[in-house]
Amino acid sequence: MTLSPADLWKRLSAVRERAPLVHNITNFVVMNNTANALLALGASPAMVHSSDEVEDFVAISQALVINIGTLYSEQIAACKLAAAKAKAAGVPWILDPVGAGATPYRRAAAAALAGLGPDVIRGNASEILTLALEQGQGKGVDSTQGSDAALEAARRLAERGRSTVAITGAVDYVTDGRRAVAIENGHPLMARVTGLGCSATAVIGAFLAVEPDAFTAAAAALAVFGVAGELAAADATGPGSLQVALLDRLYGLTERQFGEVCRCRIIRAYPKILIER
Repeated sequence: MTLSPADLWKRLSAVRERAPLVHNITNFVVMNNTANALLALGASPAMVHSSDEVEDFVAISQALVINIGTLYSEQIAACKLAAAKAKAAGVPWILDPVGAGATPYRRAAAAALAGLGPDVIRGNASEILTLALEQGQGKGVDSTQGSDAALEAARRLAERGRSTVAITGAVDYVTDGRRAVAIENGHPLMARVTGLGCSATAVIGAFLAVEPDAFTAAAAALAVFGVAGELAAADATGPGSLQVALLDRLYGLTERQFGEVCRCRIIRAYPKILIER
């Protein structure tokens, strides 16, 4: 397995060339941010939430993003319909179990959706620990754990659900239960802008649309998003300017910039069952 900057860059090039249609059922707080991030990246976003049309829209999309941030009953029904249709139609999809540990209702909804076979699950450490039925209730939608604390739980969750699991934090980790990478890009200021984790989920969705290997898609997407965030932070004076600079960096990122800043490494000394292939 190789995940060199050149390998990862090829996936971004594919997104820019193909402009995949990414269907988002997401939360109201981040809808605008998410759509703009996908547009800046080169993808085509759609925000379609109604149970009356989600199945039809999934069928014409290249990827589906499900985010439970502002959870309500009709949305969950639409999410389940969309996820089932995606599986039936061979459309890759990603689950963002926002605040999964905050309430019993949210835990049950996240677990039900995880059981429908997402290609990728992306969350913070507390969300991943919750889905793995361990600990990590979190503080609302925020994590109370570092991303490394959930790595072993992520591996087990990936094995159990045959999914790729991405944990985002100070260091991002991606595992499919056999392989794992650490992505050491990004900037602490990114945590001061609401919904950037949700934007990262949508970006993974765009990469799933062009890369059939979910593990590679998730790693490439988080590397691109982290590098763009790191470069944006160098331009920014605070959270507001960071948000604008991030969109500009996603839009204008060059292969040279990416290669110079990207820090994505294969984890070799992971649990014994995890071997590089």
